[in-house]
Amino acid sequence: MSMRISSTRFLALLGYMALAFAGAQPARAQNLTYREVEELPHPPADRRIAYGKDPLQFGELRLPKGKGPHPVAVIIHGGCWLSEYDVRHVGSFAAALTKAGVATWTVEYRRVGDSGGGWPGTFADVARAADYLRVLARSHHLDLKRVVAVGHSAGGQLALWLAARRRLPKSSEMYAPAPLRLRGVVSLAGVTDLKAFGPRCNGAVSKLLGGTLEEFPMRYEQASPAKLLPLRVPQRLIHGAQDGIVPLEQSRAYADAARKSGDKIELTVLDGAGHFDLIAPQSSAWPAIERAVLSLLGKVKEASPSHSSLTAKRR
Repeated sequence: MSMRISSTRFLALLGYMALAFAGAQPARAQNLTYREVEELPHPPADRRIAYGKDPLQFGELRLPKGKGPHPVAVIIHGGCWLSEYDVRHVGSFAAALTKAGVATWTVEYRRVGDSGGGWPGTFADVARAADYLRVLARSHHLDLKRVVAVGHSAGGQLALWLAARRRLPKSSEMYAPAPLRLRGVVSLAGVTDLKAFGPRCNGAVSKLLGGTLEEFPMRYEQASPAKLLPLRVPQRLIHGAQDGIVPLEQSRAYADAARKSGDKIELTVLDGAGHFDLIAPQSSAWPAIERAVLSLLGKVKEASPSHSSLTAKRR
């Protein structure tokens, strides 16, 4: 995930941005690397705001044009829950959603390798950041009745978990009596089953939860979205068919289980898309991502998947 971006690829992406700002319709990129996504140009956030005292407990707020009240996307970045991967690489993604008319609250949080990261700090940070929207709404005209969580990869697990935490027992370390209610969740190549994903990312799951399933079964039960169904909120799962980091089966199996539990869920598989295409507005995957977020927020009707520049298969 730390591949260096080539000058040719980077110039091509810059060319895309220039054409997009000029109103043209350039050909979209595919199979981007982490480094290419991280280096995409993006405007700075309107504000960087602390939701806690730790230096990593902050979010980036971007507001669309107009008086509002603005619908909100809580954006949670991925990176195997590891401290090496921070909020920077979803800056272009957040800016594009804001341009589409959505206020974005991009959450940074303590991760494995950070003091206080892992269990329970990582989960506590994401929960606290989401609930902090109640404070932000007082001065930024946010519509708390239209809030969705959008997460990529490990962030997809955390986004689904945000919707599921209402189901946690009062005995849980992560229990909160009145968590912010979400209108929906968009999981982009999300990790949905921590047990099945366990061996990947150099054992990042056991690092996140402090040990193995045998050592901490309750942590796995309370952290894995697949174990917390039904979520009782609409969910959109989007996964690239060429994803080599999070297996497509994570989304497929979860979608089947969620549907059987009674949840309203839709899985879109994008042929030709890789793992990082899903967070790059310059990629062929972007129309499907934007459509999913806006539809959950009630800003657009669901469009036919044939409108995407990739082949989208819905389940």
